[in-house]
Amino acid sequence: MSPSNEQLATELLELVSRVARELHPQRPKPSVSLDSDLDSEVGLDSLARVELSARIEEAFKVTLEEETAFSAQSPRDLLAAFIPGAQVERIQVVAPTERAVPQEQAAPAHDATNLVDMLTWHCEANRDREHIRLFSDDGNDKTLSYGQLYDKALGVAAGLAARRVEPGQRIALMLPTGEAYFVAFYAALLAGLVPVPIYPPARRSQLEEHLRRQGSILRDASVAALITNDEAVVVARLLASQIESLHTVSTVDELMGAPTVPAYHARGSDLAFLQYTSGSTGDAKGVMLTHDNLLANVRADGLGLGVTPRDVFVSWLPLYHDMGLIGAWLGSLYHGIPLVIMSPLQFLSRPHRWLQAVHRYGGTLSAAPNFAYELCVRRIRDEDLTGLDLSMWRQSLNGAEAIAPDTLRAFNDRFAPYGLRSTAVLPVYGLAECAVGLTFSNLGHEPVIDVIDRSLLNTSGKAVPVDMAQSGAFEVVGCGYPLPRHEIRIVDERDSEVPERVQGRVQFRGPSSTPGYFEAPDKTRQLVRDGWHETGDLGYTAGGQLFITGRSKDLIIRAGRNIHPMELESAVSQCQGVRGGRVAAFGVADTRSGTERLVLLVETRWRKAADLKPLRDQINALGVSLAGGAPDDIAFAPPGTILRTSSGKVRRGACRDLYLKGHIGRSSRPAWMQIALLGVGGIVPQTKRLLRFLGEQSWAWLAWLCLGAGAVTVFIGMFLPFGLTSRWRLAHTVAKACFSVLGLRLDVDGTSNLAASEPKQGRRRLFVANHQSYIDGFVLTAAMRQPVGFLVKAEIAAIWPAKFVLQRLGASFVRRQNASHALTDLRDSVETGNATAPLFVFVEGTFTRNPGVLPFHLGAFVTACEMHADVYPVAINGTRSVLRDGTWLPRRGDIRIRLGAPISAPNETSKGEAASGWHEAIALRQSVREWIVDNVDEPDLVNESNRPPNA
Repeated sequence: MSPSNEQLATELLELVSRVARELHPQRPKPSVSLDSDLDSEVGLDSLARVELSARIEEAFKVTLEEETAFSAQSPRDLLAAFIPGAQVERIQVVAPTERAVPQEQAAPAHDATNLVDMLTWHCEANRDREHIRLFSDDGNDKTLSYGQLYDKALGVAAGLAARRVEPGQRIALMLPTGEAYFVAFYAALLAGLVPVPIYPPARRSQLEEHLRRQGSILRDASVAALITNDEAVVVARLLASQIESLHTVSTVDELMGAPTVPAYHARGSDLAFLQYTSGSTGDAKGVMLTHDNLLANVRADGLGLGVTPRDVFVSWLPLYHDMGLIGAWLGSLYHGIPLVIMSPLQFLSRPHRWLQAVHRYGGTLSAAPNFAYELCVRRIRDEDLTGLDLSMWRQSLNGAEAIAPDTLRAFNDRFAPYGLRSTAVLPVYGLAECAVGLTFSNLGHEPVIDVIDRSLLNTSGKAVPVDMAQSGAFEVVGCGYPLPRHEIRIVDERDSEVPERVQGRVQFRGPSSTPGYFEAPDKTRQLVRDGWHETGDLGYTAGGQLFITGRSKDLIIRAGRNIHPMELESAVSQCQGVRGGRVAAFGVADTRSGTERLVLLVETRWRKAADLKPLRDQINALGVSLAGGAPDDIAFAPPGTILRTSSGKVRRGACRDLYLKGHIGRSSRPAWMQIALLGVGGIVPQTKRLLRFLGEQSWAWLAWLCLGAGAVTVFIGMFLPFGLTSRWRLAHTVAKACFSVLGLRLDVDGTSNLAASEPKQGRRRLFVANHQSYIDGFVLTAAMRQPVGFLVKAEIAAIWPAKFVLQRLGASFVRRQNASHALTDLRDSVETGNATAPLFVFVEGTFTRNPGVLPFHLGAFVTACEMHADVYPVAINGTRSVLRDGTWLPRRGDIRIRLGAPISAPNETSKGEAASGWHEAIALRQSVREWIVDNVDEPDLVNESNRPPNA
C-alpha cells in the first residue's frame, strides 16, 4: 500500500464530505469512511452523485465510467475506479468529523429538539454506556444501556405499527417500574404516539375504584392502545371493553419485533405526552406537554440543581408521576447521568433501601415527597444503617406535596451522623402544568422556614413574621425561586398582583407552561389568564422566595375564617390510633348557617366507643387550637377509606363526595362481582366499536367503488377527440365528483397564485409538492383547474391503461435508476411542458407511513435553474391520514392544498462549477422547502431550512 494511495483516499473522503455538507448544510458534519453507504449514510441523491462525479474527474484528472459513478455504493468503490490494481480494500481512512467524541463522562444532549433526539444523541455518542440500573438487594442489578433502550424501543415501535396504531394517537402505559416501562415509553415516541402514563392496580380489593378512575382517563384521552404486563393484562382487557377507542391491549414482549420502522421525528411544538394531574381537588385532567416544554424544564432543572456529568441520580419515584418520569428519568437522560431506580413498593416496604442505594452507587441526586423523608425517620432501624455513608448525597429534592418543617429537621438530625449535609434536602415546588419543576431553593443553603402569625393569615391574608414562642405561630417552608426563564406572581381575586407577604393565588409563566388540558377548552380557559397559568395553590412571597400555604380549592371558609386543611390534617395524624397521613379535612356547605361546616375524615383501626371518645376529644382540642373551633363532624373510617392520588396526595374532593353519599365505612363488593360488573359494562362500548368498524369498512368499499367508477369514466373519456384542456377538465370534474360522493372535504388555498401563473417572458413553470399518499395525484387533479403534467416514474409505463391515461393527461415518464437519464428526461419534460402545460413534480420522490417532510431531490431544482423556470411550491395536507402507506383501507379526513407564489430560479449560474447551477439549485431548493415546511402540518424530518418549522 503506497502513501500516494492513502493520500488519494483521504482527499476523496474530504471531497465526499464537502459535497454532503453543501447538500445538507443544516445537518451535522458527516463522519465518512471508505465504507460509508453513499445513499443512506452520506445522503447523496442522484444529482449529488452527478456533482461528485464531476468534481472527482476535475480533482484527480480522471474519467469515470458513467455506470460506475452511479452504481458505486461507497467511496471505496469510487476509489477502486481510478486506482486500477491497488489493494484499496486494505485502506482504512475516515474523514475528519465534528461529531462529539464520548469522554469519561457523557455530555448533555444540548442540541436535542425533541425527546427522541435526547436518546439518539446518547445512543450515537455513548451507545454502550450504562443508562439505567434496576436496583436489587443482592447487587445483581439489571442494567440498560442507551443503545439497548433504543434498539428494544424501536422493535416495540414496529410491533405497534403492525397493529395499526398510528402516529398522533394516544397510547396508555399501565406498567410498574421496570425495563418494560422504559422501553414502552420510548417505543411510543419512536412510533410518533403520545404516551399516557397510568398506574396499575395495587390491590384486588380496590379494583372497582381503580378501574373506574383509570377508565375515565383512558376515555378522556381517547387512547387507541394500552401496554401493560402479564399480571394486569386480564384486568386491562376488561377495562378496554368499556373504552370505545381502545383497540389494542398488549405487553412489551408481545409487541417486540424487528426494528423495521424509521424513528419518528417530532417538532418541538408537537405533543410529547399527556400527564394526567393527580386530581387532589377534582377530576383528573390531561396536561398537554410538548417536547419544547419538557426540554425547557429538564434544562432549567439541571441549572437549578447544578447537574454535572459526575452526578448519579437515585430514585424510587413512580414513573407514572411527573416527578419520577420527568424529574428523575428524563432529566437523567438529557444530562447523560446514570439513573439507579427501584420500584415504589421496594422503597415503601423497606425505606432503608433508598439510602443503601445512595451509599452503594455514590448517589449525588434524588427526589421524593415529604412523606418519604418522614417514613425514613420513623421506619428505618439503627441496625439498618450500619456502615452507611451519605456524604456523597449532594441534593435531594423535597416537593410534590406540602413540606413539613418538623420533617426537615427530623431527617437532618437522624442522618447527619451518617454524613448527610444540612444543605442536602432542597425544598422545591412544581406542578404538572409546568412539566414538573417551577421553583428551587438555593443550592448550598439550609431550608428557609418562615414563622408567621396564623390568626392574621387566616383573617387578613397577611403573612406577618412572629417569634416561634408566640401563641399561634405558624411555620411555612420556603420553596425557593423561579427556575431560569420562568416567573411567578401572587394575585388577588381581581387578578391584581399583591405585595410581598400578602397571601393570594400563585400564578406562573415560562417555556415549561402547558398549552392547556387535552380536549378541554373550558378548563384550559380557567387555567390560563392573560398569559399566566393558575397553579390552584395559595401562597405569598418574601424576599422573592415562594411560600405555599394551601390549595385554593381546598380552602375552608367557616364564619369568615380561612382554614387551611394541611396543618390540621398533619396534627391529627400524630394522634395515637390515627393512621399516619390518613386524614382528610374538607368543608361542606351548610345552607342553614350560610357558611361551611368543617368535617374531618379519619382512618383508624379502633372500633370501640371507649377508645374513640378520648380520640375525638383530642381532635376537637386540636381543631380549637389550629382552626379556631372544633370540627363540626369527625367521621372515623376503617383503613383504606381515604382516597389518594397516584402521588399520594389526599383527594379531599373525592373524600367529600364519599361523606355526602354516606359511603364511609361501606364494604366494597367482592372482586368477582366487580369483574362481572365490568364485563357487563363493556357491552355497549363493544357494540359501538363494532358499528364503527362496520361503518369504516363500508365507507372504504364505497371509496374504492367510487374511485374505480371514476377511473373507468376517465379511461373511456381519453379516447374522445378532445384537446388536452378538455381531457384535463374531464378528469378534474370526475375527481371533484368523487370527493362530493364520499363527503371528503377538499380545501384549496392560494388559487390566486394560479390565476396569475402565466409564465413571464422567456421563463417556464414548474410546480413542486411534498408527497404523502398514493392519492396525491388524484387529489391534485381535483384541485388544479388548469392542466399540469405530472412527472411519473418510468415503471408505470409498463401498465398500458395507466400509461395511456397519463400520457393523454400530459404526464411525463422519468427513468429513476440512472441520474443522467433522469436529468435528461426531466429537462425534456420541462421543455415540452412549456408548449402544453406546466410540469408537476413530487420532489421527495417517495412517501412513508410516518408523518414528516422528507429530503427534496435536487434534480427538479437543477433543471429549474438551467431552464430559468419559475417554481411554484405546493403544500399537501391530510392525504396521508386518508390513505396511509402500508394500507389499502381509506379513511375519512379533511384535505387541504395550499398553492404558493412563484419563486424564481437564478438567471445565471456560477462560473467554474463542475456541474452547472449546483449552488443555485441548493439555494432554490432551500427557499422552496422552507415555504412547504411552513405550510405542512407535519415535522421537518431533516431540518434543511435555516429556521425551525412554523417559526
